[in-house]
Amino acid sequence: MSAPLTLTNPAKEVDEIIDFIRQTYTTAKKQQAVIAVSGGIDSALSLTLTVKALGAEHVFPLFLPYGKQLTHDSEILAAWNEIPTDNCQTINIRSMVDEIAKSLAVTDELSLGNIMARVRMIVVYEQARQRGALVVGTENKSEKYLGYFTRFGDEASDLEPLQHLYKTQVRLVVQHLGLPKLFLDKAPTAGLWQGQTDEDELGFSYEVTDRVLVELIDKKVAAADIRIEGVESTRIRQVIERVASQRFKLEVPYLVKTR
Repeated sequence: MSAPLTLTNPAKEVDEIIDFIRQTYTTAKKQQAVIAVSGGIDSALSLTLTVKALGAEHVFPLFLPYGKQLTHDSEILAAWNEIPTDNCQTINIRSMVDEIAKSLAVTDELSLGNIMARVRMIVVYEQARQRGALVVGTENKSEKYLGYFTRFGDEASDLEPLQHLYKTQVRLVVQHLGLPKLFLDKAPTAGLWQGQTDEDELGFSYEVTDRVLVELIDKKVAAADIRIEGVESTRIRQVIERVASQRFKLEVPYLVKTR
């Protein structure tokens, strides 16, 4: 039996993440942060915590739409965090993505989405280089173990403030901080194509996912022994199979074993 995920002390969690960000910047002897802001809940929280840690004047959000993708929610978030408008930059990646896709004869949505994610990281890291900044990531623990990311794309970063938090815990911290309600209401999406949502693509909800992952990853319960009240065994098996099929992403590149 497993209850829905909670956070005993969200305020303490916020303080610890802020301290982590500050210590990382002190160690790296950096002051500026560049972050790709999608308008989703993860980038909303990562951006907000980075502002609290470094100050709004040191944070540079990038809005990276493909074609007609909207950046309205990202702009709302930057304004809510009182980030100077001169720090915000919109770069439409369509021409870059389309040129690569054309050169490689790519036509399927998944491959095109991977190209988008990798092009975004090229842009983010070049902007960080120009500013002498670190790239702040937005990946959560659920996405990590589900392998729900593009290698060398949206998982690339210099620091990850949220990777120890499951998706449902991210929501709890966002609620605690009082971010605009729209970030809690909108369906999670990687923004890779029109109408794409995480949960439709995965085939199961993050609420179910996180309860399974706690048993499998945190408690190290054997996959065959996981039982969760109110969750069908087929859903549990889907999550476990997804984790197993994507495990290679956490292991590659494979290295020669030396003595």
